[in-house]
Amino acid sequence: MAFHSVFLVFLAGLALFSEAAPPDSADSKHPLFIKILDSVRGSPAPNVPVKLYKEAADGSWELLNLKQTNDNGELHELTTKEEFVTGIYKIELDTASYWKRQDLNPFHRHADVVFTANDAGYRHYSIAVLLSPFSYSTTAVVSEPME
Repeated sequence: MAFHSVFLVFLAGLALFSEAAPPDSADSKHPLFIKILDSVRGSPAPNVPVKLYKEAADGSWELLNLKQTNDNGELHELTTKEEFVTGIYKIELDTASYWKRQDLNPFHRHADVVFTANDAGYRHYSIAVLLSPFSYSTTAVVSEPME
């Protein structure tokens, strides 16, 4: 039952950032937003290393960026509107290093989210991740196509 309560809070929090960024806002330049929550502590997951990859024509993954979540478990500046072209992307979260800093031994080394972006026009993506040492859950809010 506690998990369901945390999950409902997680979904409610997701609703807070589910709208696309206004065209003139700073976030409109950063079309990919990530929010990570720690289900053990019931709080945001700070300092989680996040890698962004784009699938190349030969099926290999090209590393585009590597950053960490802030104190609120958020990451806004992983890519720019100009760099975030149509394609298949992978977000890799280094969950092992995060849990080891919490003195926990996790099951997963990392959590991956693979998705197709901008295939029907430019969009803003908000990806939320709920972490535990033995599982993870993701959800995404994708805006309507923009010009």
